Amino acid sequence: MKTLLNIIWLVCGGLWLALGYFFAGIICCLLIVTIPWGIASFRIASYTLWPFGRMMVDKPGGNGVFSLLGNVIWLVVAGIWIAIGHVVTAFAMAITIIGIPLAIANLKLIPVSLMPLGKQIVPTDRPFVTSYR
Repeated sequence: MKTLLNIIWLVCGGLWLALGYFFAGIICCLLIVTIPWGIASFRIASYTLWPFGRMMVDKPGGNGVFSLLGNVIWLVVAGIWIAIGHVVTAFAMAITIIGIPLAIANLKLIPVSLMPLGKQIVPTDRPFVTSYR
């Protein structure tokens, strides 16, 4: 079922979202200062291509001062606008019954689009730890 949903997701908008995140990552990697946001954009692009069966969790030791500062800068510059875009497209996808799981996947991308630094992708069918203390 995950594979079928991922294929429908890819055809109905996931490819375009992933390409947008990929090109944003390329642009961010042009300057040395913005490379961490570029790497985070590539990570989100990978997650956006195949979201069902995977989820984003905090990296162990990834929530330091620099990660927090970078996330605040990202939130102000781009995160809010990307999250609004995800909400709008999720609403458009939720109009049809087939689009409801796609809308949920789109809403699942909002937290990582708001705060992308200090995250990692893990499969949902394997045991993992969601918080590191």
